[in-house]
Amino acid sequence: MTLRPATAVELADIVRDAHDRHAKLRIAAANTWPERSRLVASDAATLDLSALSGITEYVPGDLTLTARASTTIAEIDAATAAHGQWCPLLPWGGDAGTIGATFSTATHGPCSASLGAPRDLAIGLEFVDGTGALVRAGGRVVKNVAGFDLTRLLVGSWGTLGAITQVSVRLRARPAVDETWSIAISRDARARLDALRRGPLAPLAAEESDGRVLIRLGGNAAFVAASRAAVKALGPAEPCDAGEWTRLRAADPHPRAPLTASALSDALSQRVKKQFDPRHILNPGIMGEGVS
Repeated sequence: MTLRPATAVELADIVRDAHDRHAKLRIAAANTWPERSRLVASDAATLDLSALSGITEYVPGDLTLTARASTTIAEIDAATAAHGQWCPLLPWGGDAGTIGATFSTATHGPCSASLGAPRDLAIGLEFVDGTGALVRAGGRVVKNVAGFDLTRLLVGSWGTLGAITQVSVRLRARPAVDETWSIAISRDARARLDALRRGPLAPLAAEESDGRVLIRLGGNAAFVAASRAAVKALGPAEPCDAGEWTRLRAADPHPRAPLTASALSDALSQRVKKQFDPRHILNPGIMGEGVS
């Protein structure tokens, strides 16, 4: 059975009914990671959130954007590019994935060390918990961060505490200069590469690919010139097309995996689960836990 709510309110009604009936639900949207859903109990009905898509608010002056969970990374990138901004999630897997799945699985990308992981970029979200309650946490502006941090609690919970329906994120200005280099680094130069990553001339991203290191530089012209010189000092360097990052992300070199059964073995985790999904109806089994 597949259930397709058109709104967050409809989703809440569906989950509330499932809670009352002790029915299991498998949360899905774009299905770009089907192998992950195989961990969910096989008798769970599919909760298709694909209709919950679209950008609901974008304030370029505040560098904030709010989008429904099934909005793709590509859609967000296109909307922000028109204002010289971007949401630097750039998750592994590619831009066809949704913002909801990216935050639910805490999927970072090659720029996460320099520009922030999902937990750093989320300023608020809306979700439906396992009892059917519609919950809003955080806010739509960066300064609205008071109170219990439900936003970060949901990020990386793999849909086991709630089905994310909407996310508010902080944006960044796109760099004036953005270039990619491929370098061959000797064993002796690796320590200097690590120092570059941590230093004042840190690249946007640095990832190993096909025996070389792919480095992305971004910023104003003076900063990138200094960073470029530092990169060339590491070893033979060649300029690359930016499309190399798309290829690398599609190769998915850092696959996500939910936590094991130990995620629910301690008392605090069990209390949190009981609070948000007391009957274990949301993505049951994805943490490797027994289903009751």
